[in-house]
Amino acid sequence: MRLYRCSFPAALVFVCALLLAALLSGCKKNGEDEGTDGFAPTPYPLQIPKYFPTKLNIPADNPLTVEGVELGRYLFYDTRLCGYTGTCPDSMMSCATCHDQAHGFDVGIDNPRFPGGVTYGLSGTPTPHSALPLVNLVFNSEGYFWNGIIYEENPNAARRTLENVVLMGIMAPHEMNSTAERAVAAIKTDARYPKMFERAFGTPEITIERIEKAIAQFVRVLISGNSRFDAYLRGETQLSAQELRGYVLFSTEEGADCYHCHGGGGAPLFTTNLFYNNGLDAEFDDTRDRYSVTGNPKDIGAYRAPTLRNIMVSAPYMHDGRFKTLDEVLEFYNSGLVNSPYIHPLMHKVSEGGASLTPSQIADLKAFLQTLTDEEFLSKEEFSNPF
Repeated sequence: MRLYRCSFPAALVFVCALLLAALLSGCKKNGEDEGTDGFAPTPYPLQIPKYFPTKLNIPADNPLTVEGVELGRYLFYDTRLCGYTGTCPDSMMSCATCHDQAHGFDVGIDNPRFPGGVTYGLSGTPTPHSALPLVNLVFNSEGYFWNGIIYEENPNAARRTLENVVLMGIMAPHEMNSTAERAVAAIKTDARYPKMFERAFGTPEITIERIEKAIAQFVRVLISGNSRFDAYLRGETQLSAQELRGYVLFSTEEGADCYHCHGGGGAPLFTTNLFYNNGLDAEFDDTRDRYSVTGNPKDIGAYRAPTLRNIMVSAPYMHDGRFKTLDEVLEFYNSGLVNSPYIHPLMHKVSEGGASLTPSQIADLKAFLQTLTDEEFLSKEEFSNPF
């Protein structure tokens, strides 16, 4: 009896010890496999402007971190991302080559690399569409690019997220015309990066997947929400009488009727992020319109309604960059609309050719659009070139 009573606790302790050892061994093994044992990056303190949406497009496997965003900022501006390490400017390209901060992360009409805002890749191949501004994309759940081809439910798993856009840009002939392998090899030539990757992802390993994630993190924090109009909404300033008249024209169907496509569903994004045939043409041969994605004939000649934030600095305008000035855009919507079987139903003024505003009303509308310029965003150091 005594031996039995003494052996039971001993056996129990032994079994418990084995279980604990196995548990600890399993945890350590998992940590070793992932290379992130004890890894704890700093959550990024994303500031959402007042009245902006709170639904964010951030995948669960790529949360925003201070370290990831900082790494993404370096990679966004690094011309070696194209896979070249030479010194010839014509052989180098970064994300920032076509997405310049001073132009709202759009190409800009006066871009020294792309005069007139007409972009092309390192192969010399013209870019099919004009660049879009990289702004407030964290609030966009309707897909990316002019036709929305990058969307969560895309059957092609390589075209679903903002992360995927990075590799597409590296590989496309009309952009960097490179490969994932060359991009990784070129980034590895900078001795700063292993430590930065370790801080962002737990180990110093540099991979294309990590490059994609870091750049996507940086792009997601590019939030513009501090224009004069935002200050007006917050009650911090007042708009002029002319600007207020322009706001009324913008916001009413009887006026310029802009708000249906650029109202943002009540939030001040100044886009719905949806797609419209806005009366640019009567004939359509572009193989990259919204119809190419959906197969719905109603989407023939339809493209995304881009945000009007920082519209004063983001020329050229429209998917093909046909308008070089905002005055040309306003005149088009005022008297140049073209009807077709595919015109979007929200283009209520198409039967009259446009809004038919007076010159003074057009001036009022333009004055309002000028209040959407966010000077802080266009010069914010945290978004600038770190090199």
